[in-house]
Amino acid sequence: MWKKLFTLAGRFWRIAEDVERNKADITDLRQELRDMGRVVDWLVFELRHIKEAEARERDNLALRLQNELLKFERRLPALKSK
Repeated sequence: MWKKLFTLAGRFWRIAEDVERNKADITDLRQELRDMGRVVDWLVFELRHIKEAEARERDNLALRLQNELLKFERRLPALKSK
């Protein structure tokens, strides 16, 4: 009977240790999850910034192309009518 009681007490002790380790692991995982959330937020911000910068660059290139076309058109000789 004492042997069963000691065996049972040992199991409870191991379970209690496992529970404490699990609590510590959960705390660590929650911190990692918060950190990952911050990284994702930063990535979203950076992607938006890049998207806006690329849109501005495309607009600038379109304006430069339009400007060059206008300059080219001015250099063409006027059409002569018959």
